[in-house]
Amino acid sequence: MNAADAGILMLTCPLGQADAQVLTPQQFAQTAKIVRARHVDGGDPTEELTVSALEALGFTMENSGRLVALLTRERELSDYLARAEQRGVFWLTVRAADYPASLRKLRGSMPPVLFGRGDRKLLSSKKIALVGSRRLESAPRKFAERIGFLSAKEGFTLVSGGAAGADSAAQDACLDAGGSVIVVTPKRLTEEVLRPRMLILSESGWDLEFTNHRALARNRLIHALGEKTFVAQCANGVGGTWHGSAENLRARLSPLFVYDDGSDGAQALLDLGATPVGMLRSLADAAPAGLV
Repeated sequence: MNAADAGILMLTCPLGQADAQVLTPQQFAQTAKIVRARHVDGGDPTEELTVSALEALGFTMENSGRLVALLTRERELSDYLARAEQRGVFWLTVRAADYPASLRKLRGSMPPVLFGRGDRKLLSSKKIALVGSRRLESAPRKFAERIGFLSAKEGFTLVSGGAAGADSAAQDACLDAGGSVIVVTPKRLTEEVLRPRMLILSESGWDLEFTNHRALARNRLIHALGEKTFVAQCANGVGGTWHGSAENLRARLSPLFVYDDGSDGAQALLDLGATPVGMLRSLADAAPAGLV
């Protein structure tokens, strides 16, 4: 591991320390921008970042002390990654060659570090995303299963969130048809059941427990990873599926297609700019409005 990767890990991952004041993706992006500007102007990129050096870059004394404290956790980092390796967990930073290029469209909210367990090669595959409610009606369930099946048959890796309902229906259909699945989990990586042809991903740490914030935050990764994102069923104005889909439409993370089941939730997403679809014969039949 080089110094740059170590620095990214120490700045953005708790490393098992509950009280570590790590940088959010937005804070990391801003910090990296400031430091890069110094180096472009002739600074030494290998220079040790001391409090005085950071203050010279424009950081406050409080923030300088915070950064230095994070960057002096070499032993904690070594122990944390050793425990990860023992559990079959790998890591990659934004500097890795196989870091998913589609996540860079997230800009300031791009995760600086990903942790994974399973088939790492799936990071470089072409992907389709599927989201939806935990409590599915019969027709939306069949739609979710159809998307999973078509993903397998048409050579796409299915990306979803591993939750009950739409996620599980699509994932099971994809795997049963011989396809591959990426699960972006808000739970500990080691809590998810790992099946063949599967990759489980999380951001910021492999041992972080489930929180509602992590569950909502991981939706942006699902939508950004997919070449297209399909919504099987959605409540109107509430829940992770709604908020993730609305953010996708606002930020244009991927073309969004909604199973048009006549519900208020589906209509609300269509009003925001999503494209309606029915039971598809092929994933290629889903094209944004105006391109059909």
